[in-house]
Amino acid sequence: MDAAAPVDLPTAHRITQFLYREARLLDAERWQDWLALMSEDIHYWMPAIENRRRADKLGAYAPGRGAYFDDNLLDLSRRVARFQQPSAWAEDPPTRHVHVISNVEALHGAAAGEYLVHSVFVNYRSRGEADNDLLLGRREDLLRVHGEPEAGEFRIARRKIVITQSLFLSKNLNTFL
Repeated sequence: MDAAAPVDLPTAHRITQFLYREARLLDAERWQDWLALMSEDIHYWMPAIENRRRADKLGAYAPGRGAYFDDNLLDLSRRVARFQQPSAWAEDPPTRHVHVISNVEALHGAAAGEYLVHSVFVNYRSRGEADNDLLLGRREDLLRVHGEPEAGEFRIARRKIVITQSLFLSKNLNTFL
């Protein structure tokens, strides 16, 4: 199959269901199950955005110019462990999350068993009585099949998260996207 060619409908359905399941796990705070969806070499990256003119060839997002997240599996595991600590006062009472995933486009990756997946997300966060945040953005994922090509589970090998806000107004970023 050619890289960047759209996947067939059964594969697209499996990928979409995988992303929906991931969102459900995050909403239910099933952190260990969520971590199990990551590949050993995961790169979870959310670059900071800079407001730049269209003529500026640097672009709004670029490596090395700051990031909200630039994590590997150990970093993600540490963040999950921190959420679960009794001393995590920012999460007691816990933040309630709703993740909505849409506009899923799945393409064949450069290697067999890899898929490039584009999606958009909405993450609504509510904490206490008055703290409500809405995060919107796009994701670019590299999924790999773990196991048999037709029946194996997907693992997230790369995730680039691009939010629309250039100024982050939330009190914290205690979420995964």
